[in-house]
Amino acid sequence: MHWSLDLSPGSTSPLALLLHADIVVQTVMAGLFIASIWTWAIIIGFSSKVGATRRKIDRFEKDFWKAEDIDAFYKIHGDSDLPVARVFAAGVSEWRRSTAGGVIDRDGIRERLATAMGSAVAGEADKLADRLNILATVGAVAPFVGLFGTVWGIMSSFTGIAAAQNTSLAVVAPGIAEALFATAIGLFAAIPAVIAYNRFSHGVNRIEARLTRFADGFHTTLSRQLEAKR
Repeated sequence: MHWSLDLSPGSTSPLALLLHADIVVQTVMAGLFIASIWTWAIIIGFSSKVGATRRKIDRFEKDFWKAEDIDAFYKIHGDSDLPVARVFAAGVSEWRRSTAGGVIDRDGIRERLATAMGSAVAGEADKLADRLNILATVGAVAPFVGLFGTVWGIMSSFTGIAAAQNTSLAVVAPGIAEALFATAIGLFAAIPAVIAYNRFSHGVNRIEARLTRFADGFHTTLSRQLEAKR
């Protein structure tokens, strides 16, 4: 398909269709353009964030499993804002509170450790997935918003045709093209949003699984220490 740069009312170039569309259709198109830009900003930012988080988790876990003193490691990494560090900090904090008293309830401590770190894992997964709901919303709503613009544009076109009493293709085509362009923009915004949402959801699930495995491993380590306590 060839689009010229002609911006006259009868032109079918994308910019001309936008400039000469009905005000309602223009509003729909503008909203979808903004949604598309917002979607791509989230996609680029989230891709970078997930990649960086995975690399930092790799380094943290390697350093942790090499460490011989958990308390010393906690002093260095306990205040980190990395998701796995927060899970680690939740486990250490609960361990210290539970073992501070004179009486050691081993089963109770194990249960509290599992609950504390499990809650931390769920909280970190929620934080990572914070903006994915925007992608889901754009992916679900954008096609229908574009369709609304199309229906409105076609209605306006038929009204204009009736008023002009002229059904030639030269009169009908620009209005119909303007209306259909709204649906095209809706799909342009929705398709990347849906693909990115599915991809990023899988990425968040993988990170959550890694945090869960780390929490299980750390829980096992603390359980061994608990067995050694008298």
